[in-house]
Amino acid sequence: MNTQVGVIEGFYGEPWSWDERGGYAPFLKQHGFSFYIYAPKADGYLRKKWREPFPCGLEEKLSRLSTQCRVAGIEFGVGFSPYEIYLSPFNDEVKSLLQNRIDAFNRIGVDKFGLLMDDMKGDFPELAKRQIEIVNWVAGRSTAKQLIFCPTYYSLDPVLEKLFGKKPEGYLERLGKELDPKVRLFWTGELVCSKSYGVDHLRATAEILGRKPFLWDNYPVNDGPRMCKFLHLRPMTGRPSAINEWLAGHSVNPMNQPTLSKIPLLTLKFSYEQGGSYRPEEAFLKAAEIVTCGEMALQLEKNLPDFMDRGLDQLTDTERAGMSAVYAPYLASGVNWTAGAAREIIDWLNGRYTVTKDLFLTQ
Repeated sequence: MNTQVGVIEGFYGEPWSWDERGGYAPFLKQHGFSFYIYAPKADGYLRKKWREPFPCGLEEKLSRLSTQCRVAGIEFGVGFSPYEIYLSPFNDEVKSLLQNRIDAFNRIGVDKFGLLMDDMKGDFPELAKRQIEIVNWVAGRSTAKQLIFCPTYYSLDPVLEKLFGKKPEGYLERLGKELDPKVRLFWTGELVCSKSYGVDHLRATAEILGRKPFLWDNYPVNDGPRMCKFLHLRPMTGRPSAINEWLAGHSVNPMNQPTLSKIPLLTLKFSYEQGGSYRPEEAFLKAAEIVTCGEMALQLEKNLPDFMDRGLDQLTDTERAGMSAVYAPYLASGVNWTAGAAREIIDWLNGRYTVTKDLFLTQ
């Protein structure tokens, strides 16, 4: 497989701990993934507070994480969202502030620089022109191996126009023609959270963008006020190995639960490796056993309808207590990541991963 596959942590709400992020790198390398991108919406200094001085503490943590990824043998990336930078003239003052961030990323050691302008106002006549100017300017100043731009309209999903205004005519086509050819473009597919990706769609997208899209796969992410009530543990489907030819990369947005996220991540890898012989149910059990243990894998399979179909709001207090009791014995397990997975399930059942609407909208 030629396509790079990795993790992009584009969370809202409470992030993983820094220890959990650092511990992810060896797992990714061990199982054939090639990069990790820290791309939070919840980190104000990489989004709405981007004009403010970069905190030393955050830079130190990112530098340590960059080192941990490189030691493990995978690339490290950062997703930077200079909030609505394109709504004001791109003058010397703005360029100076932007250069400060670029300098910090260069010091940190960023292999993949994600310049993200998603989830922002879009009904702006000069949207493409302004963004092209900014992205091409950054491309000449970043030392990252790869610059990946996320446009404001990163999918065909009509929900984007409902939320951020009508897309300017010819927006994506102009980006494709005028962006530096070495810049890659994030794309989530026909929907923001696409259930599947087909060769025909990706081929057509590549023609529009003037380059192969870099997939931002929004499964198994569960960071919003509605999705946080579910654990997306079912195996990956609708991602046939044939799409490899039409991708510049494949990044997977994990759940708020880092350990449990490893299960669907592994099934994606199996899907690419096995091609037409891929069997989702078998892949789930294999992945769940790798992450936890054989006994817990079977228990997880039994509870998939509770985690994914019913969700937290439909489980009664008695059912939550009963499920917590089922997974509690695994907290003492020393097998693989079994204890961590059990802790995440119990914490989820107790509402500790809930993302409120207010928190979601302020990021």
